[in-house]
Amino acid sequence: MDWIRSLVQGGRSPEYTSLPDEELSAGQRRILGEREHKRKLRLLIVAMFVTILAILGLLFIEATDGANDPSRRPRKCDTPELGFQCDTSISHSWGQYSPYFAVPSEIDPAIPQGCNLTFAQVLSRHGARDPTFGKSVRYIYLVNRIQENATHYGPGFEFLKNHKYSLGADQLTLFGERQMVNSGFQFYNRYRSLASESIPFVRASDQNRVVVSAQNWTQGFHAALKNDGSSNLPHKPLPILKISEATGKNNTLSHGLCDAFERGGKYALVGDSAQTIYLSTFAPPIAARINANLPGVNLTDQDIISLMDLCPFDTVASPTGVLSPFCGLFTEEEWKFYDYYESLGKYYGYGPGNPLGPTQGVGWANELIARLTRKPVDDHTTTNSTLVESPETFPLDRELYADFSHDNDMMGILGALGVYDEVEPLSKTTRQEPEEVGGFSAAWTVAFGARIYVEKMACGKEKGQEEELVRILVNGRVVKPYNCGADYLGMCRLDKFVEGLEFARTGGKWEECWN
Repeated sequence: MDWIRSLVQGGRSPEYTSLPDEELSAGQRRILGEREHKRKLRLLIVAMFVTILAILGLLFIEATDGANDPSRRPRKCDTPELGFQCDTSISHSWGQYSPYFAVPSEIDPAIPQGCNLTFAQVLSRHGARDPTFGKSVRYIYLVNRIQENATHYGPGFEFLKNHKYSLGADQLTLFGERQMVNSGFQFYNRYRSLASESIPFVRASDQNRVVVSAQNWTQGFHAALKNDGSSNLPHKPLPILKISEATGKNNTLSHGLCDAFERGGKYALVGDSAQTIYLSTFAPPIAARINANLPGVNLTDQDIISLMDLCPFDTVASPTGVLSPFCGLFTEEEWKFYDYYESLGKYYGYGPGNPLGPTQGVGWANELIARLTRKPVDDHTTTNSTLVESPETFPLDRELYADFSHDNDMMGILGALGVYDEVEPLSKTTRQEPEEVGGFSAAWTVAFGARIYVEKMACGKEKGQEEELVRILVNGRVVKPYNCGADYLGMCRLDKFVEGLEFARTGGKWEECWN
């Protein structure tokens, strides 16, 4: 890079030393001033040039990542309003590893006419991440086994011969960070009438990927607020209250206190058992086909799930969501099996299908009641009394709230809210479409960047009276709670909504946590 160094120095000798100002004439000082101005201009030009080169280099790497494969070319896939909309025939069937997408809603999700928003709460999963450390080890071992034992690579499988595993572990990806910026934009745009006057109170469970997700969300919110020209522009960044996930700590955004649920006994096995039963119904034919294309490897049914996992993880490792070659190893129908397999794990592992699943979400549900009614929290399960008793760490006078957590915790909270109470238990042997089971699927509920909105509105003023109504949206889909007399728009009167959360108000099955 000698040419750049020469340009920066402007042809001067590196040993050049300026004379003290008092020894220079006015004319000399002017000449030296002009030289200094030109030198700074050269520096600016070089800095801009190097920056452009770096950006072009990144774009080149992304564009040539699969130059001979159109599916590997970068696309603009993720938007604030619709989420991920590329390769939807499979990307919306990756269970909890799907990137967030707006789920179709039978009920119009727009704010009803005659209603004014008075409150909005978002509960969000963190954005797309690398695999957990344990799964990364498993995937590395799987790829190595294939490369060490395969005697032939069938059509479409050739890339595996030289594939280098390069995924990290546990951390948010660049794609996941952008997801969360988009999420902050979406929240502001939907609740503009409140956001222009009220700054959200933000909390995050303190695992790194959750905190970084919250930070990126606040950046999106702040940028949208600034773009709107609001006079209520807060100091950046918005403060985030971090709640410890350390063992034994009360945290409504991270389960861990209920001993019977955590210690790996009968409650922990419910989800694994359901998945094992279903795996035996759909995986063997897939394994037979894959093994025929990779002779000598002898992949098991469980190996097939790991191989399928690599598709979404490898895709969200790309900043723009470039489709991974692992995705093409499986058909659209096989991806639907995979999605249902993951849905069973969430439903029976942490959701309504687990006897203690919804109890894990009781604390957060009681915090929600407090925020909706502006009354102190009444809970004896997972709430942190030190935090909820202080107006600094649990204010009740805000219109906007944002909490950030994990997929499993969101499943327990949805259970505590009774959203899927009237859904028949999911079949462990036959795949059911989300529409058949009240909209339940891992991809529809707890995808990467998933979000639950709880809205409160004042409606009916034109009739001479106003009612406070509450509504819940899960990833843009209006869900109709079964325990509060929801109307055709999915809305419940505030008092009925609170009354319907009797399971949460009475502590769920918290006493069974130590049986």
